[in-house]
Amino acid sequence: MPKALPRMRLLGAAAVTVALLSGCAATPSETEPAEVGKPQVLTTFTVIADMVRAVGGDAVEVESITKVGAEIHGYEPTPSDLRNAASADLILDNGLGLERWFEQFVERIDVPHVVLSDGIEPIDIAGGDYEGRPNPHAWMSPVAGQQYVANIAVALGDLVPERAAEFDAAAAEYSAQLADLAAELEAAIEQLPEERRVLVTCEGAFSYLARDLGLTEGYLWPVNSDTQGTPQQVRAAIQLVEEREVPAVFCETTVNDGAMRQVASESGARFGGNLYVDSLSEPGGPVPSYLDLLRHDIDVIVEGLTSE
Repeated sequence: MPKALPRMRLLGAAAVTVALLSGCAATPSETEPAEVGKPQVLTTFTVIADMVRAVGGDAVEVESITKVGAEIHGYEPTPSDLRNAASADLILDNGLGLERWFEQFVERIDVPHVVLSDGIEPIDIAGGDYEGRPNPHAWMSPVAGQQYVANIAVALGDLVPERAAEFDAAAAEYSAQLADLAAELEAAIEQLPEERRVLVTCEGAFSYLARDLGLTEGYLWPVNSDTQGTPQQVRAAIQLVEEREVPAVFCETTVNDGAMRQVASESGARFGGNLYVDSLSEPGGPVPSYLDLLRHDIDVIVEGLTSE
């Protein structure tokens, strides 16, 4: 079971400076809902925003800084983001170096802040500019996702103590769903012959899921902030695909898949489809929720690796 997160830490004691927010301060009508309505929770990307909504229910209002389809690694905060953050009651981010732009962002505001990956044993990045640093994509494992849920419940309980029991109950139910999904994913992968249990993607975003499911992970670049699609990366991926006779390769939705399509063409593998990692889809799309994202990706992976 995920271990409980220590009670909420406060980042920084300094208030937002007048210079930082000059020209973008909220009007009284803009701030009134936050003052008299539900507590405002701000997250860094849409996946964890969905997780917070699942635990928080109607007790909180949740907004993501980055929007659907955004690439999270190199995002640049806007003045509007700063204004929204300054008026939030709680800020939640992934941590593990995912949102490097976020570190200076939160130093400027006096708002409670919780890192949702706290308590997760990180997997180090194996190469590239960020070699040796933690791989930040822990939420791609439904096992690690249960730690996120536990951390969310504690953070929301600190924010709205009178609803803490409800948050704990919702978190327990949500974690049970993730545990069931983890078992489903494991069963799906067990249908694959061992020699086909190789997952080759553009970004190395599946290290935690690969570890859980016994997959060999291959990729073009370790993280999206690294150099992408170099000739050396393409050649190495082609060699892996050919040596392991990998039937299909994949790429994430938030990056250009041209280099991976080249790998497929030159190695004889198929391009198996696009996987969701850093962003959900719009509500009517294929992955409107975190649970849908995990199911979608495994379905695409299994289909790609089993089809002739």
